[in-house]
Amino acid sequence: MSEIMRAVEVKGGKGNADALFINPKTPKPVPKENEVVVRVKAFGINRMDIIQRNGLYTPPLGASSTLGLEYSGTIASLGSDAGDGWKIGDSVFGLAYGGAYAEYVAVNVKSLIRKPASLTDVEACSLPQTWMTAAQALHMVLNVDKGKTCLWHAGASGVGIAGIQLARLAGANAVYATAGTDEKCDYITSRIGADAAFNYKTQDWVEEIKRATGNLGVDYIFDFIGQDYFQKNLEVAAQGGSIAILAFLSGSKIPDGDVSKLLYKHLTVKGSSLRGRDLAYQSQLRDRLESYMPAFEKGDLRIIVDKVFPWEEIVGAHEYMEAANNTGKIVCTVS
Repeated sequence: MSEIMRAVEVKGGKGNADALFINPKTPKPVPKENEVVVRVKAFGINRMDIIQRNGLYTPPLGASSTLGLEYSGTIASLGSDAGDGWKIGDSVFGLAYGGAYAEYVAVNVKSLIRKPASLTDVEACSLPQTWMTAAQALHMVLNVDKGKTCLWHAGASGVGIAGIQLARLAGANAVYATAGTDEKCDYITSRIGADAAFNYKTQDWVEEIKRATGNLGVDYIFDFIGQDYFQKNLEVAAQGGSIAILAFLSGSKIPDGDVSKLLYKHLTVKGSSLRGRDLAYQSQLRDRLESYMPAFEKGDLRIIVDKVFPWEEIVGAHEYMEAANNTGKIVCTVS
């Protein structure tokens, strides 16, 4: 008979936030070859979790159906060929293909990152999905060059905050952002390092970007919005610019518009996601995130956690993210 654990599940398989509950009789994972099982101490909340909870996303083949893409904790057991570098009790964090909303999660050793003692579990679990998504967009999707300009939409989100800082680290000449409140705009300019941020609810950010760049536009655009911003992104892209589409928060159906600027501006549009990538691809990002650890420890890169919930309040954590009031990460701790 298999061991059991507690894990967050969705009543009926999909539903609103209030369908989430902790099932005390979930089968505990057993590590396979090249895997370890981690005792989860904290996990991050991501938009992808909400999309999956609503039944609008199917996890990759072989992935756990339990929500959760990032975690921090300690190694509880090791599978065969897990490597000599790891032992039970090691503090680790990383990206999971699913299953992090639980007391235990099984992950491949190639995805593990050793947690520095200077980082708390709350801080560590807030890094993998957001910072790896931002790093992927900057360095593996658009290959950002030094001395160029960047625009991050959803600039106060976890990925936006990571992206602004990593764009600076990569040598961007100027970094712009959009956000939904004046307070968020002030925060990401005064605390995160954006040169300017524009309130998309009260400002015409297209005109503001044109004004800020002397009508030259921006070289790299990172977009999570999709439908509502597609045409506007074409307007503010610089000659020879590139656009990375990372999500469709406003929908994926492009309204009637003029796409001629794709041709006349010689623009490049790429789409990318992280969860569906194979382990070899994700391992490259794992290595890049690990290389940032000294910068996190010195404070050159800032980890911004907006709010921490005990996982017994998982419903409230999802509702808080859906309200879009956060600046930075939302995290749950596991008792």
